[in-house]
Amino acid sequence: MAHGKFETRLVIFDCDGVLVDSESIVCRVLAEEMTKLGMPATADELDEQFSGRPSKDCIVDIETRYGGPLPPSYFNATESRIREAFHTELEAVSGIHEVLEKLRTTDLQTCVASSGPHAKMQITLNKTGLWEYFDGRIFSADDVGRGKPWPDLFLHSARQFDIAPEHCLVVEDSIAGVKAAVAAGMPVIGYSHNGVRSRQLEAEGARVIHDMQLLLDYF
Repeated sequence: MAHGKFETRLVIFDCDGVLVDSESIVCRVLAEEMTKLGMPATADELDEQFSGRPSKDCIVDIETRYGGPLPPSYFNATESRIREAFHTELEAVSGIHEVLEKLRTTDLQTCVASSGPHAKMQITLNKTGLWEYFDGRIFSADDVGRGKPWPDLFLHSARQFDIAPEHCLVVEDSIAGVKAAVAAGMPVIGYSHNGVRSRQLEAEGARVIHDMQLLLDYF
């Protein structure tokens, strides 16, 4: 399968912000709970700072800002509120079902490579009806030593299929994810509705699309 310089055999999808529209929910809840602890924050600020990075790295940053370990109440409140919001608000990214159905008719392999933990992906992908597309081919930053922006997770994913990095196509929405793909030697499509984020993704080496169904042009 070719599109321009792409010779794709494996399509690697990020999860949050690419498959499921979860990042706005998470950032909103985190910002509200941080503000309660005396660390005023906005969802947009946290999206800029944390998007695409492993949660353990984000927690370290928050604790640094807090000046020490976060109280257990913070984790209990955020986890409970995020879980509740996922149950009532979470949806698949617009157009992704059509993309995945099209991929089923091709000879391309697919997988998920996310900074999020497996337990979270099981919840979000099942809630949005996407689990069936990737069952058994879901990889987490928890599976490798270093998460995005390091290339480890994408390289680990490619090894599971015995496919060379240059024959993988990564779909990402975060700067950390694009950096990781470029570091892995993989072409990358950046998905974003945000003009500033789009320019940042392009600057890091991604081809940017604003409509997920435009991804079909690359298969």
